[in-house]
Amino acid sequence: MLQTGDIVEELKIGNSVSVRSPFKNGRAGVQKLLHESFKRKETSIRVRVRRGSDEFAELQACIVPNESAGKKQYMLRAIGDPNYAVGFFDRTETECFALQDSRGSRMVSALIRAQLQDGYVSYPWSRKMQEFLSVPNSSCFLSILLLPKASDRVASRYNDLEDTLARANAWLTACHASGVPIVFMSIQTESLLTKISGETASSTVNTGSLSDLSNLANASLYGFEDYHGVDIGVVRAVRLWYAPLGGELAVEITLKEGDSKLGFAISRTEEGFIHISSVIDDDENVPSTRSGLSKLYKDAMRASRLLVVSRVSNQKVLPWMVSSTGAVRCFDTVSLSQKLSLHRHTKVPILIHVFMWDRALASPSGGNVRVRAASPPVMPLPPEIQMACQPNQNQVLPLPPGAQNEISVLDDRPQQRLERDTAGMQIRNWDLRRRGVEEWNSPVLPH
Repeated sequence: MLQTGDIVEELKIGNSVSVRSPFKNGRAGVQKLLHESFKRKETSIRVRVRRGSDEFAELQACIVPNESAGKKQYMLRAIGDPNYAVGFFDRTETECFALQDSRGSRMVSALIRAQLQDGYVSYPWSRKMQEFLSVPNSSCFLSILLLPKASDRVASRYNDLEDTLARANAWLTACHASGVPIVFMSIQTESLLTKISGETASSTVNTGSLSDLSNLANASLYGFEDYHGVDIGVVRAVRLWYAPLGGELAVEITLKEGDSKLGFAISRTEEGFIHISSVIDDDENVPSTRSGLSKLYKDAMRASRLLVVSRVSNQKVLPWMVSSTGAVRCFDTVSLSQKLSLHRHTKVPILIHVFMWDRALASPSGGNVRVRAASPPVMPLPPEIQMACQPNQNQVLPLPPGAQNEISVLDDRPQQRLERDTAGMQIRNWDLRRRGVEEWNSPVLPH
C-alpha cells in the first residue's frame, strides 16, 4: 500500500496511457488526465511511487469520483482493498522526504488517538433459548435467597448480615446431612429496595457522612432519604448458589390403561426439597418400575442420598426463598400429588428431573430414563464434598481431599414421616443417616 509522502514516478492507465514524472501542471494536470480516462471508461490504473532514494512501491487501483473534493475531482481506490483510497497533492521533493521521515511519529500519534468503537448487535434470544437449553426457556442455575430475620414482631429491626450468612451455612449443611446431593457454588449479598417509615426509618436513616459507612458493614437493613424526602430502605439479603453433584437427569414416566397407581411416594425435607420417599418393589408393571425411577431410588438409598425431584413438566420445584420470619418458601406436596394423579387419570406422560449424586450413574439403565445436561459443570471438587465452616470466617469452603471422610451419625433412631399423597402415598419408616458431604477504513492518505 502507498503511504503519505510517497513521490509519484509513473501513472499507467489501462493498456495505452503511461505518464512519467515530472507531471505537466502538477496535481491539476493529473486530475485532468484522470477525468478524461474516467469519461472513456478506462478506470484501471497502476501507480508507481518512490520512497527515499532507492525504494519503490506500486498500487493497482481504479479511478473513482471524489465527490467531497468537488466536481471533476478523482481519487484512486485500491482493487485489493476497496476501503483503501489515495489522492494526489503538489509537494516539493524536500517536503516529501520530510513527510516520509515524520511518518513514524505520526503513526505513533495516530495509534495513541485511536479508539475502539462499540455498539449493539441483535441476538436471536428466543431461538437460542430453545436450541441451547436442555429445558427450553429455563436456566440450570440454582439458588435460594435468604432475607434477614426480623428481630421483633413489627419487623422494624432485623438481625445483622452475619446472622443471615450463618443461616445460609446452616441450611446448606442441613441439606447435606439429610442426603440432598448438592454442592456449594457461591454466595453473595443482594440489595433489595423497600419503603420504610416510623421506627424503622428513625433507626436506619442515620448515615450522614462517608465515615459512617463503616457502621453498615454488617447491617442487614439501612436507610436513606431521597430528594423527595421519602425514606428508602435497603435490605441486604444473601443468595446462596448451589448445583447438583451429578447434574440433573430427566425421567419420563409413561402411563397405560389399567395403571391404578404410580408406584412411588413423594415427601419434602425440612429444607424444602421434594424427593421420592418410597417405591413399590414387588410389581414390575407399575409406572415407576417401567420408567427406571425405582432403580434410581434404590441406587440413591444405597448411596445414602435422597432422590430429589428438581422439575416437574420442566417447571422447577425447588425451594427459592427464606422469608424474614425464617419460613422456607417451597412447593406443596399435596398439590403436587394431585397433579401427578391427574397425569395418571388422563394418561399424559410425566416428565420429571432428579438430582444425581454421581455423573457416572447418569446413563440410561432401562425404562424411559433420558440423560439431559440440565446443569452446569460442577466445579472440580472431590466426589464426596465435606463442607466446613472455618473459624471467624463467613465462607463455606470444601475441605482438602483426604481430610476426614468419616460418616457422622446424628441419630440412630428411625424417623417416622407421614407422607400423604393421592398418587399413592403411604407411611414409611426409613432411617437415613447423616453423611458428611463434602471497523469506510481510513488510513493515512498518501499525497
